[in-house]
Amino acid sequence: MPRPEGCKGCAESVRVSPEKLERLIEIAVRGRDAAPEAEAARRLALCRACPGLQYGTTCRYCGCLVDVRARLFDSRCPYPGASRWHS
Repeated sequence: MPRPEGCKGCAESVRVSPEKLERLIEIAVRGRDAAPEAEAARRLALCRACPGLQYGTTCRYCGCLVDVRARLFDSRCPYPGASRWHS
């Protein structure tokens, strides 16, 4: 059976405003270690160039919002086979 092209939990009509995204990031990093700004920016650049980025915000491999995931210190890239974030 062919793999669906999009994220299994989303439709293209799903959009997250920049304001909502910032609020979700604030909530996610509460009580958790945040990645240093330079590391978060590096991760986001890799996510933005990834073929698994859906709708400009969502990882097709795990369904997360990449802006949130990239800012969490202990997060890992879920790209199949090997992390795209490895140093």
